[in-house]
Amino acid sequence: MGLLNNLMSKIFGHSTPAVATAASASGAAPAAAAAPAAAPAAAAAPVDVAAILDGMAAKNPEKLDWKKSIVDLMKLVGMDSSLGARKQLATELHYSGDQNDSASMNIWLHKEVLKKISENGGKVPAELLS
Repeated sequence: MGLLNNLMSKIFGHSTPAVATAASASGAAPAAAAAPAAAPAAAAAPVDVAAILDGMAAKNPEKLDWKKSIVDLMKLVGMDSSLGARKQLATELHYSGDQNDSASMNIWLHKEVLKKISENGGKVPAELLS
């Protein structure tokens, strides 16, 4: 998963190398193998995603609300947040809805990306995962 791996590496890259390596390896592995690959790193040192992203947001001249917007989350970590890039990410994550309904796709993408980050060793606030 190219874009998802890129996004996670940009977040986990602000943490310990062991967690970033586990996240990268698990993103490339099949889902069944991903959990065991990420589990040791997650158990040893969960990555506080909110602290990392809040810190990045505080240093960013734009007001980016990563907690509510996939566009802002992608911008915050320095990724292309264009509709084309989001459609590519949606395809990677197997979005089954209409990619031309960008509002619905964006909401789904935001939740799915945070879920994937959480599954790969990221400590994401519970209210963002529901």
